[in-house]
Amino acid sequence: MPFPPDEVAAAVASYVDLRERIERGAAQQYVERYFARYPGVKRYMDDTRQMAREQGFVTTVFGRRLYLPDIRSRNAALRSYAERSAINAPMQGTAADIIKRAMIDVHRWLAGVPGARLLMQVHDELVLEVGEDHAEAVARELAGHMTAAAELQVPLKVEAGVGRNWDEAH
Repeated sequence: MPFPPDEVAAAVASYVDLRERIERGAAQQYVERYFARYPGVKRYMDDTRQMAREQGFVTTVFGRRLYLPDIRSRNAALRSYAERSAINAPMQGTAADIIKRAMIDVHRWLAGVPGARLLMQVHDELVLEVGEDHAEAVARELAGHMTAAAELQVPLKVEAGVGRNWDEAH
């Protein structure tokens, strides 16, 4: 289980408490200040919503499409969910595309590394099992394979950790 029930309950209680302490007007002012400070974010959100309405879908950097059948819905709740999905999907989907590409390359590369295998993917991480005698070398080379998964306008940063378990590797 990812989170113990008492931690989930505490998080929910904190959220409810926070909602009760912040007035709607104050929250609106916070959002307005955020968009004033980062107008590119607001522009991205507005442009993406409009493009989704026109096309009925959004795409990742690699061209994968997410269709949004409810983007023109008369039902405000369905339309709102589709709009939020339209804003999130290009970034979240691109991140998923990048890790998938990295996984494919790393899996092929590890076929030639004795005693090494790809165990799983967790969000933007790959978890490998590697013999102690190869661990440091694999960690050094792994970053190159992962950063080669995409060429973007910003660099991809990869950190590799080594440990006897996932916790130690962080």
